[in-house]
Amino acid sequence: MKIIELKQDIFKENEVTADIVRSELAAEDVLMINVMSSPGSGKTSVLKRTVEELKGRVRAGVMECDIDASVDAETMQKAGAYSIQLHTGGMCHMDAAMTKQGLLEMPLKDLDVIFIENVGNLVCPAEFDTGAHISITILSVPEGDDKPAKYPLMYQVCDLVLVNKTDTEAVFDFDRNKMEERVHRCNPKAQIIYISAKTGDGFEQWISWLTDRLERRGQIWQ
Repeated sequence: MKIIELKQDIFKENEVTADIVRSELAAEDVLMINVMSSPGSGKTSVLKRTVEELKGRVRAGVMECDIDASVDAETMQKAGAYSIQLHTGGMCHMDAAMTKQGLLEMPLKDLDVIFIENVGNLVCPAEFDTGAHISITILSVPEGDDKPAKYPLMYQVCDLVLVNKTDTEAVFDFDRNKMEERVHRCNPKAQIIYISAKTGDGFEQWISWLTDRLERRGQIWQ
C-alpha cells in the first residue's frame, strides 16, 4: 500500500510559488508584508493609520483577505492606499497562489509596499508562506499576554510583534514582561513594538521600523 503525504506536497508546492512571488516583487522593487492576527486585534485600524502616516512619502497597497465582505478594502481605499479585496472561498488563510493571483490586480510599478491583511486566525495563516518578504503579527492587549504560549507557531514565523490597544492596559490584566518572555521563547529574534491605533501612541517607532526596512529592501532581496 502506498501512502501519500498530501499536506507535505501542498506545502512544497506553496513554497515554490512563494519564492516566485518574492522574486517577481523584488524585480519591481516592491516590499510585501504579511500582517496576521486573531479577529478583533485591530489589523484594519493599524493598517489604516499606517497608510495615513505614510501618505506622501510611501506608495502603499493593501490586499484585504476575508472569507466574505469588502468593507475593509473600502476603508483602505479611503485612507489613501490602492486596495483590493480577496475572498478566500471559505479558506481560513492566504497562500502563495492566492497572493500571486491578487498581485495581477495591483499596479506594482506605482507601489513601494504591499500589505497583506491576512484572514483573522492565529493558526492557519502561520502555516502558509504567502510570498511576503516580512511577516508581522498584531496582538491586542484585551486578548491577554498568554497568546504566544497558546499559538507558538504564529510568533515563530513573525519578524515583528505589534502590541495594539495599549490605551486599554488600565482595564485589562496584561503583563508586558510575561508577554515578552513568551514571545522570545518562541522566537528570540522577534522585535516587539507597543502601539495604539486609536491614540497613535507608539506609531513613530513602528513607522520608523517600517521605513528602515523599505530603505534597506535591496538587502532583503539577497
